[in-house]
Amino acid sequence: MDHVSGVGQKPIDLGESELQWDSTSGDDWDLLLCSIFHPYPPYHKYHHPGDLMVGGIASQLGPVSEDVTFAEHPPPVLPGQFIGVPKNYQHILALAFAVKEINENPQILPNLTLGFQIYDSYDNAQRTYQATMLLLSATERLVPNYLCNIQNNVISVIGGLDAQISLHVATILDIYKIPQLIYGSAPLMNDKTPGLSFYQMVPPEALQHAGIVSLLLHFRWTWIGILTMDNDQGEKFVQMVIPLFSKRGICYSFIQQFPKVTDFTRLDGMLQQGAKIYEDVMGGKANALVYNGESFAMGNLLWLQYIQNVEEVRSKPKGIVWIMTAQMEFSLIPFQRAWDIKIIDGALSFTVHSTALPEFRSFAEKLNPFIAKEDGFIRQFWQEAFDCVFPDTIMSDVDETLCNGKENLGSLPGTFFEMDMTGHSYSIYNAVYAIAHALHALSSSRNTERSVKDGVGRKIHSQDFWQLHYFLRSVAFNNGAGEQISFDQNGIIAAGFDIINLIAFPNKSFLHVKVGNVDHSAPPDRILTINNDIITWHSWFNQAIPASVCSESCYPGFSKQVKEGEPFCCYDCIPCPEGRISAKNDRNECSRCKDKYYPNKKRNVCIPKSISFLSYEEPLGISLACLAHSFSLTTVLVLGAFLRHHNTPIVVANNRDLTYILLISLLLCFLSALLFIGQPGKLTCLLRQTTFGMVFSVAVSSVMAKTITVVVAFMATKPGSRMRKWVGKKLTNCIIVSCSLIQAVICTLWLTMAPPFPDVDMTSVTEEIILQCNEGSVTMFYCVLGYMGLLALISFTTAFLARKLPDSFNEAKFITFSMLVFCSVWSSFVPAYLSSKGKYIVAVEIFSILASGAGLLGCIFFPKCYIILFWPELNNREQLIRRKD
Repeated sequence: MDHVSGVGQKPIDLGESELQWDSTSGDDWDLLLCSIFHPYPPYHKYHHPGDLMVGGIASQLGPVSEDVTFAEHPPPVLPGQFIGVPKNYQHILALAFAVKEINENPQILPNLTLGFQIYDSYDNAQRTYQATMLLLSATERLVPNYLCNIQNNVISVIGGLDAQISLHVATILDIYKIPQLIYGSAPLMNDKTPGLSFYQMVPPEALQHAGIVSLLLHFRWTWIGILTMDNDQGEKFVQMVIPLFSKRGICYSFIQQFPKVTDFTRLDGMLQQGAKIYEDVMGGKANALVYNGESFAMGNLLWLQYIQNVEEVRSKPKGIVWIMTAQMEFSLIPFQRAWDIKIIDGALSFTVHSTALPEFRSFAEKLNPFIAKEDGFIRQFWQEAFDCVFPDTIMSDVDETLCNGKENLGSLPGTFFEMDMTGHSYSIYNAVYAIAHALHALSSSRNTERSVKDGVGRKIHSQDFWQLHYFLRSVAFNNGAGEQISFDQNGIIAAGFDIINLIAFPNKSFLHVKVGNVDHSAPPDRILTINNDIITWHSWFNQAIPASVCSESCYPGFSKQVKEGEPFCCYDCIPCPEGRISAKNDRNECSRCKDKYYPNKKRNVCIPKSISFLSYEEPLGISLACLAHSFSLTTVLVLGAFLRHHNTPIVVANNRDLTYILLISLLLCFLSALLFIGQPGKLTCLLRQTTFGMVFSVAVSSVMAKTITVVVAFMATKPGSRMRKWVGKKLTNCIIVSCSLIQAVICTLWLTMAPPFPDVDMTSVTEEIILQCNEGSVTMFYCVLGYMGLLALISFTTAFLARKLPDSFNEAKFITFSMLVFCSVWSSFVPAYLSSKGKYIVAVEIFSILASGAGLLGCIFFPKCYIILFWPELNNREQLIRRKD
């Protein structure tokens, strides 16, 4: 709390009358603490109100006077004059309360009494260095590097709240090896900064950054705005969080800096900058904004809502979820008392973990400016907080509300005072205890025992205080709230953050509710704990969780496609391509299902594939099997008819043995089709294609032998023909054996080199797992088909040339037509086979086998069976001799 208005003050001794200690030797030692309070800069003053530095351990020789009070009271306060930030008065009370508890506790420092001094830094480097040197000189007259008052030796400093002031203090204290306990953000270090020794009473910035990222991801806020202060700390924050955001898929709509309030002659420039910030905040899609500021930066948000009256502003106000860092405190200066605080309604603020101390509330309730003699700040605070003046300070005829001491601290709005300790006050409280426990350990150490003088008593020498660093680093204790306090190896307190929900009310009051925390000891992916149900959002959102995204979510079945020239959080949603799915929202790309699953029509879930093969239990399989049996039965009937009439001229005329071979091979062809129906097995896969190839080769070879026999027989009838010796079984047997042997060799090589085997096809048909026979060698498969086609082509050509030979029983015409059917079927088989999938490949091959076999059976044997059964009178020898006209 800044207690002056541009005017420096002398060092303040707070409450030394009740902070004394006695020892058997008569030597007294006081603890002087230093803390920094940074007020919100006023807009109507042309100076820079500073920080209060409360602090340092000092050794004091001789007893302390019982009536020691503040060194100097604040000057009179003029009506309407700005003084400082009333809420920061709690920091001083937290310091005094901690010192009081320690002095009343005989277990901590039984022979020591703590004391402290408070100094104002004025938010100025020169004043900060001066105040620090005053602490080290321990006198109101500054003599650098010389201890004027040997009774006071500063051994520790608490401060400050803002990082820059802490850095200024640390550069001086490091020379004297005096520890500094800061309760605000850590100073910005760089390569030129020496290894300053300070202890941080707030958790590390990295933990807070990770907590912010976890909070944004928890609510799926991927499109945010970032506001900082225009200083080194703001730039450091941006440099640290932007890589974290990008790594976790969070984009930022804008990054803006609040201007420094340094020169009020540039008010127009500030308003323009404020208007630009307002447009970015209210005019964009980002509803979640991360705000990192100094302790006084909360006032900037309240000031921002009044920018909407500027002519350059076009955007209308809307609800915003402010995510504020722990450095900020929700405090106002007196002239902001009437400002509306609705803009921060529903905000989520990271705060230093704190626990309510009922004793502190009782301590604060007893405060009264009319009976407090030691507290030189209470009158100043009382006037600012309650907007009243004390009778002895009225210096004008204007009627003012008089302070009567009956005002209730509990009635003050939270922007001016809170009865429970804030996070920063709690840090000061713990800092005092840390110093006390470290000092206790130092006084009890072996080094201290060595300095005992005979007859004088125990005494701590100033040269021993550098050892306080060791004891501070290793200190561990339970504070008044029962919480364990300790530092890590870097001198940072081992603690986490609380997440507070700020609820603003129309009467300018607010309520903060703890809704979660960031646990420093949890794994990185589990540091955040938050209860959504107890969060109160800004009234704009009607108590629904706000959305803050650049693009609406891509639902399952769609994937994100980044818009060219825009951040990766801005995208279009495109349907998943065929064969891929997205089962969750906002997938960067669609994924394939596992081998045994396939996408549904919406492409948002994988469905188990069904096992597919051509079985006897389905209509297609039953139909083909019945067709195969029908053709087989027909072939048997034809064969029976020929056997019954085997001595008739029509049977004998065209080589009876070839006819039987052809019918038997056709029968086997029809039966071989049954090998393709049913679940593929190792044996059936070996027999399918080879059996089909062999029996069809025999059948086609028989047809070719029949055709050649007709040609040779006709040529042998000519006088003097040498073809007579070829007429007979010798030629036909030679043709059938030689042609079938070649096919047998091809099949043998196929089975030897790369035989067919049972296989599973997961990809050909999306919805099915196909059980099939892998042909092993596709080349050998087409060699079998190709050779069979070659035989058919030769048979067709020969039959075509012999179709007009004069013979009543000439089969060449029928063979020509049958081979035409045969070649047509197998010519169409190849493209149909290649274009089919799954069990339909097998069905195509079965159909081709049955169709080509039926063509041979029907075209060659149907006319003969018709004559044998229905025109037996034509089946006689006389028909073999044709008469010429």
